[in-house]
Amino acid sequence: MSDADGRRSKAAHIRRLLETEGDAVEENTIGFNRGRYESVADLEDYEELKSEARAIKENAIERLPELIDELTATVEDNGGTVYLADDAADANRYIREVASEKDADRLVKSKSMTTEELEVNEALEADGVDVVETDLGEWVLQVADEAPSHIVAPAIHRSEADIARLFNERFNPEEPLETAEELTAFARERLGRLIREADVGMTGANFITADSGTIALVTSEGNARKSAVVPDTHVAVAGVEKIVPSVEDLSPFIELIGRSGTGQDITSYISLLTPPVESPVVDVDEPDVAFADRDDDREFHLVLIDNGRMAMREDDQLRETLYCIRCSACANSCANFQSVGGHAFGGETYSGGIATGWEAGVHGYDSAAEFNDFCTGCSRCVNQCPVKIDIPWINTVVRDRLNRGGEAGQFEFLVEGLTPDEEPGGIDLQKRLFGNYEALAKLGSATAPVSNWLAAAGPARTVLERVAGVDSRRELPEFKRETLRDWFESRGSRVDAADAKREVVLYPDTYTNHVDVDRGKAAVRVLEALDVRVRIPAVPESGRAPLSQGMIDTADERASRVYAALAEHIDAGRDVVVVEPSDLAMFRREYEKLLPEASFERLREGSYEVLEYVYGLLENGADADALGGADAEIAYHSHCQQRTLGLEPYTTTVLEEVGYDVLESDVECCGMAGSFGYKSEYYELSVDVGDRLREQFTEPEARDRIVAASGTSCEDQLGSLLERDAVHPVELLDPRRRSGR
Repeated sequence: MSDADGRRSKAAHIRRLLETEGDAVEENTIGFNRGRYESVADLEDYEELKSEARAIKENAIERLPELIDELTATVEDNGGTVYLADDAADANRYIREVASEKDADRLVKSKSMTTEELEVNEALEADGVDVVETDLGEWVLQVADEAPSHIVAPAIHRSEADIARLFNERFNPEEPLETAEELTAFARERLGRLIREADVGMTGANFITADSGTIALVTSEGNARKSAVVPDTHVAVAGVEKIVPSVEDLSPFIELIGRSGTGQDITSYISLLTPPVESPVVDVDEPDVAFADRDDDREFHLVLIDNGRMAMREDDQLRETLYCIRCSACANSCANFQSVGGHAFGGETYSGGIATGWEAGVHGYDSAAEFNDFCTGCSRCVNQCPVKIDIPWINTVVRDRLNRGGEAGQFEFLVEGLTPDEEPGGIDLQKRLFGNYEALAKLGSATAPVSNWLAAAGPARTVLERVAGVDSRRELPEFKRETLRDWFESRGSRVDAADAKREVVLYPDTYTNHVDVDRGKAAVRVLEALDVRVRIPAVPESGRAPLSQGMIDTADERASRVYAALAEHIDAGRDVVVVEPSDLAMFRREYEKLLPEASFERLREGSYEVLEYVYGLLENGADADALGGADAEIAYHSHCQQRTLGLEPYTTTVLEEVGYDVLESDVECCGMAGSFGYKSEYYELSVDVGDRLREQFTEPEARDRIVAASGTSCEDQLGSLLERDAVHPVELLDPRRRSGR
């Protein structure tokens, strides 16, 4: 399949999911995410709990071989059996043997993503065993013969009406089922009977303690307990990463997992079992025998799964994946996932942001390649992860490895050796194009306005869409002939060094320097109005563009050049002020992976977002009356990475101080995400995500307000969706607007 055909196929798949599953997925995931915000707000020690949970997982994965040995000895001392399976086939062979030895006709299961990974059901069913999922969501999917679309709420893509229609068609009840209560009661009665008649019970495990062999099951229903203790044989299947050293280590996870996943302060059922349990076996054939008179012989088998995990442990970049507690916070907080769910943003087993690491590790890179680009690196999942996994970085690393494993495309000969990047041949042309945006911008400005006319022409747009997948429905940015640096060099600074309160370097990001030059000019005038002397030196693009495409070597080279260009200014005591939040995020977050520690810390501590910097100046005595302002109403959307860095309050505070009435969006992502919204396969998804913001900004309270947005992508997306221009907040502070106050 050609690249163009592949993009069309993916676009069609996304379109179908938006139409058939999108509404249900959106309602549920946004509800979970909203509940998480509310629930964690009640935890005074939320960040401390996250740090504690992270430390426990780091320690456990570091000590994993010894913990496996300790757990094995503990379980065997308790009377159980431990089997360490190398891979899925090995695990399934052992589980089939257990079922065969028990002459099992039926096995009942509680929810377990690990058994989904192994395809246990299919293996047992091939031997004639009736496998029954007892989690309501999993049972719905078993009846429908569908794969989960979410790692916590597997049937999240199905509405109540869908499930009612499914049950009525499949089971033909005496009275048609309609309400959630009726569906639940029907499932409870039917599953209860199947559990009572089961020969073997199977569970997963959220955590297993090496010191006591205790299994922690965190569920919203009680059927996991029943599956574990009603039959006389219990098989628990868990990845080796589920092991923690002690029972005491469970505490922070119990506090965090429900809040992070579904917004519950605590899940409905927290079961701590130390199998083989001592509770009597339920025998429906002997109801009159007292429990005290029973002499039950229970069996317990713990099947620990490697299946690539020990190799992930040795991989410095994928290792963090093993800290995952499968809470789904990364999925629920992801705007793209909120629109399409795990049937698009997911692989063979796992879904959401962290799925890239899991799929690459346990199923291989081909599986991860199917959905890796759904992660835009927006970073909204970073602060939501209860064990502080850098999920965007894992996605970037996998993207980089996929790039390096690719084959040369049809048009590779046009760019090989000619593009200013550090990448090998075979990288997707679309990624190479967007990853070298700085080079395009320089060429575009040097040849403007001709470059803009050519790029906007129909034949050029057709070629761009066919060759590089740049969607022809998306307006391209127009390059300015006079760049911000050109303008500043001819104009010069308007604040003498002797009169300056501070001196700054205004970082000339690619977009501000070549496209939205007006916001750069406004930033200069705002800073100068507050007695700040400004410099705009020649500094390379931050590396954000190549990093977003998985071009890590190129981003690394850019980071080194940026630091080299800025180091002398930092040495001279100059602050670095940044207009574009995604570039500041590079300086404060991603450069930790790309620069030596000391260099990263110096740049991180010396760089500021422009409104953050203005806020600091005003707090330290600068005169707000020197700024532009007005008795006007603003509808403001903050950039996703700005939110992750906790910087959006500075903007609203400053705007309000100079007289604006600010309505801030409660939508976390505009959907554009840099190059993502330009890609033909993702255009409709980008617009669907953006529609949430459009809806808020076209409500009566917002529709007549001036629209402001902090990020390049946000400005472009809002301008397209609202059909009116959005401005950067710094433009609202331009002293030239003083007359409107």
